[in-house]
Amino acid sequence: MSTYLEPRRVRIAARPDEPAVIEIDGHDVASAVEAYRITQTVDEGPEVTLYVQQGWRGVEFDGLAEVVVEPADVRHVVVGFLDAVDWQRLDEAVLDRDDLDGRPGELTRGLLAQMREWAAGA
Repeated sequence: MSTYLEPRRVRIAARPDEPAVIEIDGHDVASAVEAYRITQTVDEGPEVTLYVQQGWRGVEFDGLAEVVVEPADVRHVVVGFLDAVDWQRLDEAVLDRDDLDGRPGELTRGLLAQMREWAAGA
């Protein structure tokens, strides 16, 4: 269940190999956030979606960006990954694999192994 709040002041600073700084109205919420997404369309202001740990109770807010808080859920990541897979490239990659063994289920195992390798390298 999403919680839509009034616009808030949001600060996010993220760098490789450093913990992210995530603040809403000066309140540090980084320890509760598992992932975030920032979106903006031409017609609207920025929207920040925070995917928080289960049981998070929140903080009081007052600020300038619309904030959407949702339970952490990786389904959108999985769906995005699957949507990005080029079926022809996948078909070719699986048929070129050296680990196909002729046993029942080899193509399914090959598909899963190939997608696992692509996901690990993404």
